[in-house]
Amino acid sequence: MALRFEDNEYVLEKEILDIDDTKATDAELAEYRKPYNDATKVACTMVATMTPELQRFFEDYWSYEMNKDLVEKYHQRARQEKYEVVKYLITSKMKEGESVSRHMQKMQRYVEHLLKLNVNLDKELAIDIVLHSLPSCYDQFILTYHLNNQETILAHLQNLMRTAEAGM
Repeated sequence: MALRFEDNEYVLEKEILDIDDTKATDAELAEYRKPYNDATKVACTMVATMTPELQRFFEDYWSYEMNKDLVEKYHQRARQEKYEVVKYLITSKMKEGESVSRHMQKMQRYVEHLLKLNVNLDKELAIDIVLHSLPSCYDQFILTYHLNNQETILAHLQNLMRTAEAGM
């Protein structure tokens, strides 16, 4: 957020190359100073927000190098976490006697977790997955839902299902 506010995100994507200031022109030095100063500020901000262990490791890194290293280190963990959440979402089934509200809250937490992990989950697909997780006693509800061709979000679906559960 701070990088976006200061319009300094570009320093994470482009390496700052050193120049020989004894041979550089004034124009070249001026052109070099802004990204150099921005990269220094970003690196300081990044290190300040890290754990002490990571601070010691990254204290001499430029922001570009830090970002590259962090992406390499943590991308696999994030990928594994996405896999686990998707697995739980698509294999979840509402158990007989389980509250529909409790089941919907669990399913909504999975969807929200995926959104936090930057998974672009289409709302219709999320609803289809939730409907698929329901036991056969909800078949009539699912049929009615599809026949009415309702455009909805998970929170609205939860209200519809509570109403259907009360009628069962």
